[in-house]
Amino acid sequence: MTRQEVALMAHLLRRAGFGATRDELDGYLAQGYEATVEQLLHPERAPEALEDEDLVRRYHVDENSLMLLESCQAYWLYRMINTKRPLEEKLSLFWHGLFATGYTKLNQPKAILGQIEMFRRHGLGSFRDLLVHVSRDPAMMFWLDNKDNHRDAVNENYGREILELFSMGIGNYSEDDVRECSKAFTGWSMRNASLHTARVARDSVWPYGRLDWQFEYLDGDHDSGEKTFLGQKGDFNGEEVIDIICGQPATAKFIARHLYNYFVADEPQVPAWQTVPPRDSDAIGTLMTAFVDFEYDVRSVLRVLFNSDFFKSAIYARVKSPAELVAGTARLAGTHRFPEVDDIQLALQTGYMGQQLLDPPSVEGWHTGVEWINTAGLVSRVNFATEQFADVNTSGVRLIVDRIRAQGPAISPERLVDACLDLMGPIAVSETTKDELIDQAAAAGEARFDRDDAASAEKTRSILQLIVATREYQFA
Repeated sequence: MTRQEVALMAHLLRRAGFGATRDELDGYLAQGYEATVEQLLHPERAPEALEDEDLVRRYHVDENSLMLLESCQAYWLYRMINTKRPLEEKLSLFWHGLFATGYTKLNQPKAILGQIEMFRRHGLGSFRDLLVHVSRDPAMMFWLDNKDNHRDAVNENYGREILELFSMGIGNYSEDDVRECSKAFTGWSMRNASLHTARVARDSVWPYGRLDWQFEYLDGDHDSGEKTFLGQKGDFNGEEVIDIICGQPATAKFIARHLYNYFVADEPQVPAWQTVPPRDSDAIGTLMTAFVDFEYDVRSVLRVLFNSDFFKSAIYARVKSPAELVAGTARLAGTHRFPEVDDIQLALQTGYMGQQLLDPPSVEGWHTGVEWINTAGLVSRVNFATEQFADVNTSGVRLIVDRIRAQGPAISPERLVDACLDLMGPIAVSETTKDELIDQAAAAGEARFDRDDAASAEKTRSILQLIVATREYQFA
């Protein structure tokens, strides 16, 4: 295989998953790019995401009850690292950022994990159906107050956000549309949501766990009057409003820009979209057309995206999110492949880097791109990445060392750096970065696996640590 083919496959696995080791890449390369795209797009044909789900529960009592935020975060990150269905998990992270729902208000992280599971089941299907499932999701109902949206006391919170942040974007609807949309969602409520109803005496974390929130439709609480929404009139309910939303060109454009920003290249952030044009208008147009042609089928749109020239040419055009950096680095290094007590550090690390999974800063979600990088966050990113490559005996590090050893008994500093960069990505670095890496390798002397295997392995490991500390490693 050519270096270009390897680089393209690695690019696909970073964007449609959380990266891959060289052994994994070799397997994908053997079947070809388009076949790999199809495999990723059909996670239901793959083995279960985790083979050791029972071990997670056995080794982590807190990840069995899932009542604490850090436990839920660690469990999800462990799945990202070890999943056999990478796109399923990566797309769930995408939808979590778009339909941002946070622990700070809910105080029940397990309910948000339930929402993530819903994304796994429906995230690759119809966007229209996904909006329906999101609208019925108990965590979302609590987060955006639709449980408090009544026929005689309309709460506009969810009606506003489904238009502003979940489908169309500011400037494509009126305040009257917000009001009418909210009326359509009256009666969409949930069981076990209130401390003040006769049915529910208490709702406490301790000592027996949280009550199970469930969707409930209350016909008597639904506003059945005529509504005027986006120019159409009728006795609309929530599903009919969603049908109207999905028929708007603004919705296709809004979701297309989000997909481009997440899978292709960093875009300006959502608040600027009214005035700042897309980075690649032609690419956005292609995705919009796919949305319409394939009736909002997300799997079909992603097939167009992954096979497009604009995707294939956007290698290292995105800053890794903290979750991507943590999961991708651990996968590459071969750490956190078996349930351990220190898995909780995964949750803490993404928080230090600015991404508290299951607890986004607002309904707008996280700002991405260069906004992920600040002084404290960058230090945490580098420290975490270098720590993952601190032990030459972890499976990922050992794999790289073995492949370099196979290239010959004596490896010059230049060859060692080239080989490490290749097996870590391949990663393209600037001449300045490469010169510095070679200088560091030269200071340690030539790697002689025939004379001192252990010392040569340690030299290789130290170069790997330097690579994950580079500016270039921050990009996906």
